[in-house]
Amino acid sequence: MSCLFNSMNVFFPEDSYKIRQKVCDYLENGGVIIEGLDTNLILSFERNNYIQHMRNTSTWGGAIEIQAACNIWNTRIVVHNIRDRSGSKIEFVPVNEQPDKSIHITWNGGHYEPMRT
Repeated sequence: MSCLFNSMNVFFPEDSYKIRQKVCDYLENGGVIIEGLDTNLILSFERNNYIQHMRNTSTWGGAIEIQAACNIWNTRIVVHNIRDRSGSKIEFVPVNEQPDKSIHITWNGGHYEPMRT
């Protein structure tokens, strides 16, 4: 299972597999990733059969899946880049709503971990 989905599992009331499938279902149904852009168009720039590939438990998740999770669970997700000494972070927020909560995860360039604040 991907470390991203395992990290989300700490915060969301689903197991890692179900989180992955909900994210893939959201994307497959054209759920918004970037306001004003067609999700299917965005995914067409990625690998063929992107969603089918993402359903595979050995496929790593990334920014697209983080944004989808924000929208599904109405949650702000802050990714802390711990490989960067400047302490940079990227904030993902739900596209159409104010988030109900915030979660924090770390990224070291190749691995996500949940962060308890």
